[in-house]
Amino acid sequence: MGWPRDDAKLDRVRALMADEGLDALVVRAPDNVLYLTNFWGMKGYDACVFPREGEPVLICLEASAEDAERMAWPEDVRFIRGYHAEDPRPPLSRTLDAAVEAARGHGRVGLELSLGTQASDRMVGEPTTFTKAWFDAFPDAADATPLLVRARSVKTAQEVERMRLANEIAAAAMDHVREHIRPFMKEAEVAALWQGYVHGAGTGWRGKVELALPFSLIWAGPGIKTFTATGDLPVREGEPVLFETWVCADGYWADHTKNLVVGELRDDYARLERSLMDVYLQALDSIRPGAPMAELDRSVRAGIEEMGYPGQPTHPICHGIGARAHEPPYPHQAGGGEFAEGMVLAVEPGCYWEGGGGLRVEDNFLVTAGGLEKLSPFPDGVVRVG
Repeated sequence: MGWPRDDAKLDRVRALMADEGLDALVVRAPDNVLYLTNFWGMKGYDACVFPREGEPVLICLEASAEDAERMAWPEDVRFIRGYHAEDPRPPLSRTLDAAVEAARGHGRVGLELSLGTQASDRMVGEPTTFTKAWFDAFPDAADATPLLVRARSVKTAQEVERMRLANEIAAAAMDHVREHIRPFMKEAEVAALWQGYVHGAGTGWRGKVELALPFSLIWAGPGIKTFTATGDLPVREGEPVLFETWVCADGYWADHTKNLVVGELRDDYARLERSLMDVYLQALDSIRPGAPMAELDRSVRAGIEEMGYPGQPTHPICHGIGARAHEPPYPHQAGGGEFAEGMVLAVEPGCYWEGGGGLRVEDNFLVTAGGLEKLSPFPDGVVRVG
């Protein structure tokens, strides 16, 4: 299930390195290691030294040797021990030793100095973070994060193909839940239906996905809020069930908000759906190469205010997606930037009622020369069940 080396992506990174005068990147965030090497590690003890000229070096646990042989692009893979009989330090200390050695001889090095968020490794539940020693080991390093942001903001054909797979899995899981959701099921039981399908059917999807991981927030009726955990509220006829979901397929992501309702949607929700979908569709029509990002945020928020929800939503309207579920660009009315062909965006306006309830819609879109291409086959809006 390995992917061929994505030279278009790697050549773009090297061109940006030349522009910045960087001789090598030393990266440790799982999404950046994946981006440069195609290796998605188990526990975050991995790193890559990526030179402007020459062969990259992947550093990973010796227990991951088979994984690296199967999926990693670099030929130079250096292993560290998870347990060393003569070294009581944690494994990341040995990763750092190997990274310093691999970077030796390169001139100006770039490090992820301003990284704020990193994607999960395959173990997910116990992320490994940077230590002070990691930064101290490269005292003269430049910040490579802005360079990686520019490189990652525009996707290659291979990246888009990988994100289509994640979107397909997410949509198929919604179809599965649509067949099995019933009144009085708890939010958590609905989440289990969706997550179980993603992990079970998504792993091995079309013979192209080695591992599919599900992440979800499921809210029923009054449980719909801007941001809260899945709970035990029941599914009720006429009230929407909101699915804020993410699929990670071999390190590339889909990020959706979908809605189901058992029976006929209640009138107040139906009115909200019509108004919100009008704002959403107008937003999608406005996104094309060269369009200002600030105007998208401004116009969507103005439309939601006209609906009677001033100051909403308190979350971003739009963000990039790729090797992380949330990555730049983040269009903001006080910011700058323009949309570019090849960007992949999540667009997600929402309105929320005081005390609970409301709606959000979201899908992933590829920016093309003629506008947007929707990546998910599952419908937007509130989808009826039964």
